[in-house]
Amino acid sequence: MNQRPPFVESTFQQKDVIFETPLRPKLLSDFIGQEGVKERLLVVLEAAKGRGEALGHCLLSGPPGLGKTTLAHILAHEMGTNCVVTSGPVFERAGDLAGILTSLKKGDVLFIDEIHRLQKNIEEYLYPAMEDFTLDLVLDSGPNARTVKLNLEPFTLIAATTRSGLLSSPLRTRFSHALRLDYYAADVLSEVILRTSKLLQVSLYPDGALEIAKRSRGTPRVANHLLRWVRDYTQVRLKGVPLTSSVVQEALALLAVDEAGLDEMDKRILEILIMQFGGGPVGLTTLALACGEEPDTIEEVHEPYLILQGFLKRTPRGRVATERAHHHLTTSNKSSYTTFS
Repeated sequence: MNQRPPFVESTFQQKDVIFETPLRPKLLSDFIGQEGVKERLLVVLEAAKGRGEALGHCLLSGPPGLGKTTLAHILAHEMGTNCVVTSGPVFERAGDLAGILTSLKKGDVLFIDEIHRLQKNIEEYLYPAMEDFTLDLVLDSGPNARTVKLNLEPFTLIAATTRSGLLSSPLRTRFSHALRLDYYAADVLSEVILRTSKLLQVSLYPDGALEIAKRSRGTPRVANHLLRWVRDYTQVRLKGVPLTSSVVQEALALLAVDEAGLDEMDKRILEILIMQFGGGPVGLTTLALACGEEPDTIEEVHEPYLILQGFLKRTPRGRVATERAHHHLTTSNKSSYTTFS
């Protein structure tokens, strides 16, 4: 029997609400999941506050959508300082970085997303900035070249990366704290979804939240996107009924997101691998051509989750569908192929 949903008025029913409430928590205590990371951050936060110093530089790594940007904002808020947000590919010249660093006040947080994409010649300017809070700039060129040393206010660099292996060793070792965020379990992710439903004032049953969580690839960003979709679907098709498990299943069926979190392209990859290539092995380029998709997209977007869930294997000879992939596509009511063995 369904439990009573905690919230019964949908956002679209409130005529005075124009923009949706921001979903990012502002306090570390409000951040759900990643308990090990939170415990470590609580220690360094209290230590920095107790000494009246800037927080040590932090490197946050892990797949996209797990909360790295949110944690950067939380740390700045907890320290009572500003957070300046930028990304690695933005910097084209050393002067771009110098302009941001010299504008930081004491204790401010500089958040650089996708720091592994920072150009190497610009990366070197970060070394003295991170260690000594100084910046060495070369002015002019040739015989007139001269070096100017600028003193910076003590600041905190928080960097995020989805590919920590691409970071150079000199840069990686300059971070005081390296923390990795992992995928969320379904029960923890359902808590995130229930919190989001409260902020959006969506009437959501716990079983509906769990149903969304199981299809969200262990990622809060995906979960919040799916919740918004289900909310919009019920507003248009079902006149805003409370979101139960059956309502969620109906809404996500239109997105072709199945109970294992596989979307249309995920299933197409497995179906083509099994139906056309006998389960493999098959090379990435050949598989991409058969799917009508770019090899990089398959390798970077779809394969990680398929491998993580045990549907796909990478071998020296190519990609191979696992027994679980055969079983899943055979038993799934949403698959277009149900006759193979």
